[in-house]
Amino acid sequence: MQQNIGFQLARVPRLWRAVIDRRLAPEGLTQTRWVTLYHLWRMGSDQAQCDLARAIGVEAPSLVRTLDQLSVQGLIERRPCGQDRRAKRIFLTDKATPLLERIDAVVSQARKEMLAGLDDDEVEQLIDLLSRIEANGLAIQEREEA
Repeated sequence: MQQNIGFQLARVPRLWRAVIDRRLAPEGLTQTRWVTLYHLWRMGSDQAQCDLARAIGVEAPSLVRTLDQLSVQGLIERRPCGQDRRAKRIFLTDKATPLLERIDAVVSQARKEMLAGLDDDEVEQLIDLLSRIEANGLAIQEREEA
């Protein structure tokens, strides 16, 4: 049973995102776009592009195309950073607010459905266990990179 836990840990987030993707498809949002917008909203507007990329878990250059698309849609603005004009800061526009409210509603409903049958204590335990597994993984990465 423990041999399959890695596959299960990988499968659950894919399934979770697929549910949300399907529900946000009518809004014309790809996973990359809604994840980027949602992270920026949760982090707070006015984020350094590199910090946003790190939070999402992608390389900064990979994020550029998505930010270009969101900018063309009028959902974000990129402005130069005060200290380093080459660096960009990302801001949500007012036009993004209704879409972000829709994304949040879809994400919240999916979370509720995906966690159905788990009580609050079980959810807290799951969060704790996943955090510990993540910390172990980060420690392994750090150790192996040194």
